[in-house]
Amino acid sequence: MENLTTALLIGIIGFLGPMDFAVGSNLLNRPIIMGPLVGLVLGDLTQGIIIGASLELIFMGAVSVGAYLPPDVIVGGVLGTAFAISLGKGVGAAITIAMPIAMLSLAIGNLMSIIFPMIAHAGDRAAKEGKAGGITVSMWSIGLLECLRRGVLCFLGYYLGSAQIEKVLNVIPDKIITGLEVSANLLPAIGFAILLQMILNKSILPYFFLGFLLSAYFEIPVLGVALFGLILIFITMKFDNKGINNNQTVAATGSGVDDDDDF
Repeated sequence: MENLTTALLIGIIGFLGPMDFAVGSNLLNRPIIMGPLVGLVLGDLTQGIIIGASLELIFMGAVSVGAYLPPDVIVGGVLGTAFAISLGKGVGAAITIAMPIAMLSLAIGNLMSIIFPMIAHAGDRAAKEGKAGGITVSMWSIGLLECLRRGVLCFLGYYLGSAQIEKVLNVIPDKIITGLEVSANLLPAIGFAILLQMILNKSILPYFFLGFLLSAYFEIPVLGVALFGLILIFITMKFDNKGINNNQTVAATGSGVDDDDDF
């Protein structure tokens, strides 16, 4: 009975994850939030924070861009953290569990997405008829189905899969688990590199190396570097705004000479 109650609470956490998109993208769906919640349910908040933060670094680049669908961070993060804590394993086990589960959940989500166009078409018909309520119902129906899918997968995965997962982890040699824990320390660097590849350009490259030098050679904490960068942003924006205002003034008043001088 206790296991059923715990599985229900884990399922509720999975259900709440996609609600992030309904309440303003407050990062509720990220492992760094889901992990501590799972830790609270399982009575080990500390491990929930540690594992959740580690999975967050690994899944940092798992963001939907264009047509790319990333692994299901919610189900993978929740079940990875839950199994690792309940089985007394560490970050390495959580990584081993989380990624395959995330990919499996993504595949199930792709199958379920077949019915979403039908719901969307119902919303289109409501829009043509001027029925705002029908549009709202279609939007929330898709969202709640996504919540339900994650909740059911997290519930069933934890309720039915703990024994099987334990058997799998016992078969895996300790050296592999230890290797995964070591690699977990390298994966954040890869995640940051992927993000930098998307945003890095010549204009911000000096600031990137400035932050690295401040941290590496002056041993300024990350928060201090972030505040220093914030000040630089305000200074840069102030000068840019002055340049824009000056250009607008010149454009409005002319170049300062009579038009006749151009002829």
